[in-house]
Amino acid sequence: MLLTITTTHQPASDLSYLLHKHPGKVQEFEFSTGVAHVFYPEVSEQKCTICLLLDIDPVGLVRRSNGPRGNDFALEQYVNDRPYVASSFMSSAIVKAFSTAMNGRCKEKPELVSVPMPFEIEIAAIPVRGGEAVVKELFEPLGYQIELQRHPVDTHFPEWGESRYFTLRLKNTVTAQQLLSHLYILIPVCDNDKHYWIGQSEAEKLLEKGQDWLPLHPAREFITMRYLKHQRSLANQVMEVLLKDEATPEEDEAEEKPVPEQKKRVHDMRLQTVRDELKQANAKTVVDLGCGEGKLLKLLLEEKQFEKILGMDVSYRSLEIARDKLKLDKISTAQRQRIELIQGSLTYRDKRIEGFDAAALVEVIEHLDEPRLAALEKIVFKYAKPIDVIVTTPNAEYNKKFEGLTAGQMRHSDHRFEWTRAEFQQWGNRIAEEYNYDVVYKPVGEEDPEVGALTQMALFTTKQRTPALNRFL
Repeated sequence: MLLTITTTHQPASDLSYLLHKHPGKVQEFEFSTGVAHVFYPEVSEQKCTICLLLDIDPVGLVRRSNGPRGNDFALEQYVNDRPYVASSFMSSAIVKAFSTAMNGRCKEKPELVSVPMPFEIEIAAIPVRGGEAVVKELFEPLGYQIELQRHPVDTHFPEWGESRYFTLRLKNTVTAQQLLSHLYILIPVCDNDKHYWIGQSEAEKLLEKGQDWLPLHPAREFITMRYLKHQRSLANQVMEVLLKDEATPEEDEAEEKPVPEQKKRVHDMRLQTVRDELKQANAKTVVDLGCGEGKLLKLLLEEKQFEKILGMDVSYRSLEIARDKLKLDKISTAQRQRIELIQGSLTYRDKRIEGFDAAALVEVIEHLDEPRLAALEKIVFKYAKPIDVIVTTPNAEYNKKFEGLTAGQMRHSDHRFEWTRAEFQQWGNRIAEEYNYDVVYKPVGEEDPEVGALTQMALFTTKQRTPALNRFL
C-alpha cells in the first residue's frame, strides 16, 4: 500500500524538515506485521514528494493471535486484503514514521509547524464502506478537494460490478500536523475496521489527534463510532467530551447599559430589525448562523412566512438553552416541523446549511480571528450561498459614547476586532465582489450624526436577484 504527499510550498524542500526525513535517504521502520519504507521520488525548490510504502507480511498477519479481524471467520486469516490496501496499518505507519511532525515539532525550522501549505495526497488503494458519499462526508468539511477512482471487482468480468476500493486523491492547504492527523483518523474510518483491539487508550488517541478539528466536524459521531469499531460505551465517552460546553460569549458588556435615550434593549432591537429585513426579503427558508440561545429563532417562528428555520451554533449548551426557551418539546407538530437546531462550526463546510433563501449572522464575525473569518467567508458566501445574507457587527466609532470604555478598548473581551463604518464597508464590498453579491449598508438604532449608530448592518443579495435589491433601499 502506498501513500504519497506532495507540496508546492516555496521552498518545497521545507517538507523534509517538517517530516524529519532526509531527502537523500531511504529509511525503514519496522512494526508488528511488516516494514514501512519512506523515500522521496522528487525533491526540488518547486515541488517535493514523499512516499510511505508499507510492506505487510501476510504470514505475520496469520501468526498474530487474533488474525486480521479476530476469529470471526477463520478463512479470513488466510484470504484478505490487508497487505494491499490503506487501513489501520497505514495509520500505525504514519505515527511510526512521522511522530515528530504529528506532535507539532520541528527542530530545525520550528516556524514551519504553523504554516499552512498546499498539499496533494494520493492513496493508491483504500477500501471505503459506503462509497464516494462517505469520503465526501469525511473530507469535504475539512476543506479538501476530492478525486476518486473506483476500481472494478475484476476487469475481465465487468458484470461483477464495482468494488469498494478506490484510488483517492486529495488537495488542501493545511499545516503538516493537521494533514497527518486527518489521515491518521480518517483512513481507518473509511475502511470501518481496525487490526487491533480497541480499548480506553484508543478513545484517548482519538481525542488527542482530533482535538483541533473533530469537535466541530459535522460527522463527528459517525467518525467516532467507526474509529472505535462501534463500541458504544467508548463512543459515548468521547462524544461527551466533544460536546462539552464551550464558552459562549455573553452579550456585549457595554450594551448591558444602553444610552439613556434608547427605550428598547439594544439586542432586542437588533434582532427585530434583522427579522424585519428577512421578511422584506420574502425569504421562506432561513438559517441563523451562530444562533446562541435562540432569540432570533423565536421571532422567526412567530412569523408564518418562514416555512423552514434552522439554527446553528458551536455551543452545545447554548442549543440546549434554545431548545428550552423555544419549548420545542411542547409546541405543536406543525410548528416543530418548521424549526431545527444543529451544532456546527462556520469554519468547516457543512451541507446542512446549504440551499436556504437567507442567512443571518448577528454579532458573530467580530468573535472570529482573521483565519477563521476567512474560512467563514468561504463557507457562507461560496458554499452555502443563500440568496440573501444579513450581517450585523458593532460600530467601533460609537464606543466613545460609552462611559468606562477607554480609547481602543472593545465592548467585549471575546471580540477579536470591532470595525469602523469604513472598515466594515471595505470588508463587505470585497465580499460582494468576490462572491458575486450586491450589498447595501444600514444603521441599526438611532444614528448619531458624528459617530453613526451603535450597530451596523450589511445586506447582501446575489446578483441573480439584483432587481430585488430595491427592497432594501
